[in-house]
Amino acid sequence: MREDRDGEADYTSLLVRPDEIQVSAGMLGTVPLYLTAVGDEIFGSWDIVDLRPHLRPDQLNPRAVARTLSRQHRYSTDTLFDGVYRLTERATAVFTPAGLSILYPEPAQHVLEPRSLRSGVDPVTVFDALLTEAVAEWRSTAGRVGVEVSGGADSANVALSAVAAGFGSVHTMGLLMGGRIGQLQRDRRRSLVDHLGLRDTAVPAMQHPPFVPGGVRERRRPHDPAGAFYQEAFDVVRGHVAAHGCELIFTGGGGDEVNAHHSRTEAGLPPMEPVPWLGDKATAALAQVNENLAPIPVLPVPTLMAFGLHNPAYVRLGIWPVAPLVHPRMIRFMEQLPYEYKRDKRMFRDRLRRTGLPESVAAPTEPENFLAVMESGLRTYGLPLLDEMLTDSLLIDLGYVDADALSRARDHAERTPAVPDLLCDTLALEVGLRSLA
Repeated sequence: MREDRDGEADYTSLLVRPDEIQVSAGMLGTVPLYLTAVGDEIFGSWDIVDLRPHLRPDQLNPRAVARTLSRQHRYSTDTLFDGVYRLTERATAVFTPAGLSILYPEPAQHVLEPRSLRSGVDPVTVFDALLTEAVAEWRSTAGRVGVEVSGGADSANVALSAVAAGFGSVHTMGLLMGGRIGQLQRDRRRSLVDHLGLRDTAVPAMQHPPFVPGGVRERRRPHDPAGAFYQEAFDVVRGHVAAHGCELIFTGGGGDEVNAHHSRTEAGLPPMEPVPWLGDKATAALAQVNENLAPIPVLPVPTLMAFGLHNPAYVRLGIWPVAPLVHPRMIRFMEQLPYEYKRDKRMFRDRLRRTGLPESVAAPTEPENFLAVMESGLRTYGLPLLDEMLTDSLLIDLGYVDADALSRARDHAERTPAVPDLLCDTLALEVGLRSLA
């Protein structure tokens, strides 16, 4: 199977020979691949729901559950389910009569320090050409494409390149926040789409918060328990992408990561936010959250993990998601770029300014965020689900969540203006596991 462009191709390959099957992943990780062995058979899918006959929601991987509940996500072969593995980028799964094992690759090589620019070189012009080239590689594959546009610099730059690449039809889609932030976002979107002459569909995110009636979680439809918080809202966006006949969707994924400034050899992880309702089993497993990690990948780790949350639902609709900002050539370029061009996404913003877009689009003073959407979903629809969980819960029964501490958190949330957003992790995991039971 090949991700097919005019340029480089990325493969997932299957090798079958007597007494051995090998499955090898490429480097792009556009969608995850889940594998499990049952007797002398191996099953695999990019959609973990397809493996439902072989999943046991009461037989979980404690390390993966602890990562999910404490928001310490790691890129690894581990999944929530014991005996089910994610084939990480460039890894190879080997299935023999002795069982299933996964071999990690060598760490990918990266540029460790930025380089100085040659005199007279304009990095904005180079960035413009590289990004448009990365987008244009898909021109022979799809005539009608969509672009996820948030109102930020990352997706705006991708939209510029989608238009410059000369696709037959480009349609922008995205979520619109509420309140003052939403109005500013609406104005930025209008400036961008008017400037580029595009058609735009904006979905009010506040109408589709987590756990909203009619959404995948409220209906208890089988879904990935570790899926995105805002799946309900993005499901509506994806429906519009499909309705407009888009075969491919460009996203701004990876923009934050390629602009980050850090040492790849001394990068630290943020401290864990305390989760008072962790049960004994999850607490004990916290000591293992940094075990069995995949080696340094070609693409940024947060980008690959976001692909796993966001992309399978597009593929389910027959739409292929592409994040051109993390094309390998883009990553190489950004790693070598002096940091002053990446600080506050200066180069991204300068490109927008040069095209004639207003400063409110190039460098918004109040960028959008999802906190109000999460709070609305938790308070309106999440707390009733939490009441159900206190009477009947897989996570409590299995020792991953402490019922008394969760009850205290419920009472506290009722009395305070803000519901702890960490409750979203617990509720989403509980509902997701029950949907597969």
